[in-house]
Order: sequence, then C-alpha cells, then structure tokens
Amino acid sequence: MMEFGIISPLRAAMYIATLGHESCGFTYTREIWGPTVAQRRYEGRTSLGNTHPGDGFRYRGRGLIQITGRAVSNGLDVDYITHPEWLERPTDAARGSGWWWLNKGCNEIADSGDFLRLSIRVNGRTARGLPNGWNDRNRRYAAACMALGV
Repeated sequence: MMEFGIISPLRAAMYIATLGHESCGFTYTREIWGPTVAQRRYEGRTSLGNTHPGDGFRYRGRGLIQITGRAVSNGLDVDYITHPEWLERPTDAARGSGWWWLNKGCNEIADSGDFLRLSIRVNGRTARGLPNGWNDRNRRYAAACMALGV
C-alpha cells in the first residue's frame, strides 16, 4: 500500500474494502471463470489489450482487484504477458492491485470520501446504477472504517 500512496486511513479503508470484495475475502487471486456473459466480453476488447484470440480467457481477472488485460505488465515491468498466472502470487497480486488502483485515480477518489464513486470506478454499474456487490462492498467498507478509526 505504501508503494502506491495508499497511506491515509480513508484510502486504506476503501482499498481494503474493495480488495476484500473483489477477492471474496482475500480468498481468490484468479477470477472464477464460467465463462459468464461479462467474461465473454473480455475477448477482443482492445481497451484491455486483448488483441489476440484467446486473450480474454488468458488475461482474465487476476490479483486481489481482479485486473484484466495486459497493461499491468508494462506498468510494473514484470512479464505478466507471458506469465499472467504470476499475478496470482501473493506479492504480485498485491502489487498489481496497488498499481491498478494508483493508475486509475482511486487515491484521489478515496480522498473525496465517495466510496460509491470509487466502487463504480473499480467495477462499473449495474442497471440499477450501483456497482456489483454493493451491499457487500458497503459492509466491508464500514468494517474497515471501524477498524482504522475513520
């Protein structure tokens, strides 16, 4: 967290809550693959760097924040393109997630105190306008705030 500027109690509470949700309580560092309708959309999605057939599955969500695509490889100067499974290792899962968080402007959103906006940045919106798993995210955020005295 220190490496990526997640240094205030508010940033830490939002980061821990978000990663707790995305990883099912820090249990998974690889996305459970159905494939679901949403997962099928990873294939050919150039915004994720998925330019070759099979990239959607190969670069499925990994790390504690479930990073998809190729960008983290260049960002951390680690060959996750050849070895995407390395993002499942504890240190890589944490660093990759911190890198994504920093590069997607999540520290600044956390500083505003808007956990809903932050959750939408990480996971997008459902038809109801809320991020997937909003109740669980909110529960984890309240627990993290209590633990960190936010």
